[in-house]
Amino acid sequence: MDTKVLVMDMDGTLLNSQKKISAATKEAIQGILKRGHKVILASGRPTPGMRPYELELELEKYGGYLLSFNGARIVDCRTGAIIYQRTLPSDLLPELYHFARESECGLATHLDNEAISAFVPDRYITMEAHMNGMSVRMVENFIDFVDFDVYKCLMTAEPERAAVLEKQLQEQYGHVASIYRSDPYFIEVMPKNVDKATSLGRMLEMIGMGLEDTVCCGDGFNDLSMIKCAGVGVAMGNAQPEVKAAADYITADNDSDGLVEVIKVLFAE
Repeated sequence: MDTKVLVMDMDGTLLNSQKKISAATKEAIQGILKRGHKVILASGRPTPGMRPYELELELEKYGGYLLSFNGARIVDCRTGAIIYQRTLPSDLLPELYHFARESECGLATHLDNEAISAFVPDRYITMEAHMNGMSVRMVENFIDFVDFDVYKCLMTAEPERAAVLEKQLQEQYGHVASIYRSDPYFIEVMPKNVDKATSLGRMLEMIGMGLEDTVCCGDGFNDLSMIKCAGVGVAMGNAQPEVKAAADYITADNDSDGLVEVIKVLFAE
């Protein structure tokens, strides 16, 4: 059997609209794990926000990997070890804070099980924290408070405004950070040269496999890099139009067990 690697985004891909893994999807994923294939969860979520689903799929038992913060941190599920990580330069934080304050957009980062908000949290920061099982803490002096390693800063705004801010941020800070949207209202500010494809490539080297061995599935803008470089790039039926245009295969949506279709077609025995 030729071993393949199933790489899945979480929200909008692995998870349905209720943020759950359907019974059929769970069964299909565990089926390929038992057959010796590899499974990687690749998400913009912080690591704690991925843990419940790692446990549900039993990735510690079968051997799997978490690419959290869009690939800024990689964790080996079997050992719990961090095998790769990248952080934002500390002198970028004040710049991002002043940009967010002047632009009147949301700004947050993560510490343990908390989302640290620079301002009164908007509905998007609140939603992101809730989605990850985190509480939100607004701090009076964001610049002084954030004296720890930062894997990602999250900026938030209404979708049309976020598209404009994304371009402005790329123009001003693209030389020191990777900046892109995941959902239309989330702007992810990542360490330079960190995206799902780059980190996935590094991880695969560690286990003696290549991008040609991967089936990468996603729905959002931050999935584009891995879908474009995958052996087979898969867009969910609910994916953004740009993601569908870049994919080799379009499956059913995340509420219709699209991953089950992918596994039946591309991981057939």
